[in-house]
Amino acid sequence: MNQMSKITVTANRRTYPWPNVPAIAICLDGCEPAYLDEAIKAGLMPTLARIRKTGTERTALSVIPSFTNPNNLSIATGRPPAIHGICGNYLYEPATGKEVMMNDPRFLRAPTVFKAFYDASAKVAVVTAKDKLRALLGHGLKFDEGRAVCFSSEKSDTTTKAENGLDNASAWLGRPVPEVYSADLSEFVFAAGVKLLKEFRPDVMYLTTTDYVQHKYAPGVPEANSFYEMFDKYLTELDALGAAIVVTADHGMKPKHKADGSPDVIYVQDLLDEWLGKDAARVILPITDPYVVHHGALGSFATAYLPEMADKEEIIERLKSIEGIDVVLSRPEACVRFELPDDRIGDIVLVSSENKTLGTSEHRHDLAALNEPLRSHGGLTEQEVPFIANRTLPELSSAGTLRNFDAFYYALVAAAQPAH
Repeated sequence: MNQMSKITVTANRRTYPWPNVPAIAICLDGCEPAYLDEAIKAGLMPTLARIRKTGTERTALSVIPSFTNPNNLSIATGRPPAIHGICGNYLYEPATGKEVMMNDPRFLRAPTVFKAFYDASAKVAVVTAKDKLRALLGHGLKFDEGRAVCFSSEKSDTTTKAENGLDNASAWLGRPVPEVYSADLSEFVFAAGVKLLKEFRPDVMYLTTTDYVQHKYAPGVPEANSFYEMFDKYLTELDALGAAIVVTADHGMKPKHKADGSPDVIYVQDLLDEWLGKDAARVILPITDPYVVHHGALGSFATAYLPEMADKEEIIERLKSIEGIDVVLSRPEACVRFELPDDRIGDIVLVSSENKTLGTSEHRHDLAALNEPLRSHGGLTEQEVPFIANRTLPELSSAGTLRNFDAFYYALVAAAQPAH
């Protein structure tokens, strides 16, 4: 089938060419463009420095909220959250009155590019750092035909052929299961990607990491540079194996702390309690996930459900007047501007400024585990991300506004190019 270059695959009304070589999209979680600039400046990323010159480099925009789940699923489906339905790591279901994680495939409303290619007889591989994404990214794949592999670093020692396409990925790779809060969790993803490319030779592969390092360390500091130096070594191998690669990110990362290093937070639930009465409104922070040690569930995007009697316009105006809150929108406005599903968003949406975060109530956030000054994401100031292809793509150079969820389209366009 690889010889039939005129074959195309359609997913969510986007048409993708069939690859002649493996097409890989790499999502560097939390990769503010400055991380790459600083590591290259330090001489630690020779391969990426070369690819920047010989391939195609652009800056892309992530989806808002600039959190992990919405952006990974946008990259995986080629579409914004209004289409695939995943608008946060976490949501409130008014029908049940419960706040739940959005890592169950029941929340996914669109098939992935991986499923579309799998259904067209392609070989597909997906490796994610944290297990929270695995079920969503692997939804629709079958593992009994030897054409699909999908697992996480976090649970790599419990993988099975029936569930993941591979028995005990940790033993297969010859690496122990990494600690969740470590750079090793991401390195496991890259090492697995290289081995899969050599042994499994997928037509389409997705590698997605964790932003543990980026939450702790600013661009250019030794720990951050060390991470990108490590990544460059694996990128060297993937590139040398002939794959067409697009490197992007799910979101950037910004410092969110005061001069003394303490988190700079606007506690929105406390404000609404003061204005409307205790617990009359409900503030949801979609950054919330099982891994809050490095951000304390503090990000730059929040949504709030208001009581019926509330004057929404008055609340919006009062919130807009607070220093550090950059954007306050009604649900319909937010869904249009940010391409969000209207049944999974509160009555209003708030976005904070570059160095502020949004919280619920002060007493509900455990910030004891924050060993370094807070760095986080979620807002418009974390929307710019790298977008680098290891092939010359004139159509990419001249394209208009680029989104991170264009990654697989351009990886596949590059992979469909005739062999030189």
